[in-house]
This record gives sequence, C-alpha cells and structure tokens, in this order.
Amino acid sequence: MPEERSGVAGELPDFSGRGFRPGSGGGTLLMGVVNVTPDSFYDGGKYPTPAAAIERGLKLAAEGADIIDIGGESSRPGSDPVPAEEELRRVIPVIEGLAGRVSVPVSIDTWKAVVAERALEAGAAIVNDISALRLDPGLAAVVAASEGPYIMMHMLGTPRDMQENPVYRDLIGEIREFFRERIGFAAAAGILRDRIIIDPGIGFGKTAEHNLEIINRLEEFRQLGRPVLVGPSRKSFIGAILGREPEDRLWGTAGAAAAAVLRGADIVRVHDVAEIKQVVAVVDRVRAAGPGQPITTAGGK
Repeated sequence: MPEERSGVAGELPDFSGRGFRPGSGGGTLLMGVVNVTPDSFYDGGKYPTPAAAIERGLKLAAEGADIIDIGGESSRPGSDPVPAEEELRRVIPVIEGLAGRVSVPVSIDTWKAVVAERALEAGAAIVNDISALRLDPGLAAVVAASEGPYIMMHMLGTPRDMQENPVYRDLIGEIREFFRERIGFAAAAGILRDRIIIDPGIGFGKTAEHNLEIINRLEEFRQLGRPVLVGPSRKSFIGAILGREPEDRLWGTAGAAAAAVLRGADIVRVHDVAEIKQVVAVVDRVRAAGPGQPITTAGGK
C-alpha cells in the first residue's frame, strides 16, 4: 500500500457515539477542551476543582461536543512540565467523573506514559499527545496496548522554547516529513496506523504567518492518509490579526475554524462548543452542497 493517498483522509472506527467518524464524510467532529490547570493561556484556573471541571465537561457534551479533551498540564509558550503526580491529581477524578456520564469519548491530553495509562484505566478512550512520542519513551507501549485512537501533534522544540524564533525552510514539507517519520515510528511500536490522527500543531513552534499558512494548506496533510485535527481556539495568531486578548477571540476562532473545515479538517479542537458547532454545521453543508440539493430548515429563514 502506498504511504500517501492523494486528497483522501484515513478513517477511524466510529468512536464518536454519533454514527460518524473522521474521514467518513459524515461531518466534522468537535473536540471540547477542559483544562484542569491554573496556568493555561485562556481557561487556566476556571475549573479549580474536579466538580467544576466535570460540570464543564457535561456542558460541552450537552452542547454537542463529539470528544471531551481533559488536560492537566499547560503547554502554553514558556511553560514548564508539572510532575506526573500533580497531573494525575488534577485529571483522574475528572475523567472518572465524566466517563460514565457522557455518551462521547473522553480524551487525555498528555505526553506522559503514567498519566496516559492511569487515564485510560479511569475511562479515557483517546490519547492526545503534543510530543508525538518524543518526550516519554514509555508512552508508545501504553498507546499500543490500548488499541484506541491516538492523536500525534507536530511541535518544534518543547513548550518552554518552541516560540523562540521558529524557522522553517519548507513549512508544510517539513511538518509532513515529521509525520511520515512519526507514523512509521508509532507503527513499529505496535500502534495501529488506522488509529492515528495527526495535528499540525497551530501555535506550537510557529509564527502567526506559519499558522495561517498551515490552515490555508491543510489539504496537503490529508495526503498522508490520516484524519487531521486542528486546534486554533483563541490562540495568539488570532490576537495578532484582531488585536484582542484571549477572552475576546471567540469570533476570530469561528473564522479560523470555518477556514480549517473548508480546507479539510476532520476534527476541530475548541473551548466554545455551542458557538463553533453552528459554524461547523454550516461549513459542512457548504462543502457537501451540490446542484439541486434540498435544505431542511429548522424554523428559520
């Protein structure tokens, strides 16, 4: 089988609980973010207790999230890693509290093997790894044993130094080559290729111009044959365009999400599910539109 399939995203099993999956043509999935951290760039400190974070996760699920992503360590530019014990203390009660109460899968946003393993035992179904298996040698075995979906992200350096003058000779080409190598590494470690999702890493070792180019050329990543996730939510490139702080970047996020879906995103990771759900629903219909197709209204004109 050739390594690349031009213009075609790979498929995952239906893990959404909604009858569709990335790459199947059934619609773009939304990943709702719940950061159980004191220092994330936008929602740090908003959910200081497990009860508050669980309530937020339930709200996102009710608003139509297809995945709930739980994070216990900030990966904002300049951040340092937290001890695994602290990360576990933050995320495990939330995952345990959500896993039996929502009909959609819970994802653990971590690069640490011990956190991923405990989170999967607590009910998480997906591992979302910013390191693409580069920071903890034990993570690959944990992901392989789970046989669940695995999200690998491109990042230049580490969160501490990734925004210190990021430079590329060929932005898209270098990120694609990174994914070819990492997918091969993952497969050699026993991770099923058809469970891998790729995330080009908006804001992770990229300038504002890099982020815009990635979104504009997103279809080129689909040639790798894997579903593509994009996480533009309230990030600094939107602030650079609008001159607004994270709290006031919702509609900029909506614009970035719409562009990403038009350019081929299978999953969009956002903080604001209810609003972006409407954006994605319209853009999905635009992408699927053909001559003479009827529109079913929901009471509006």
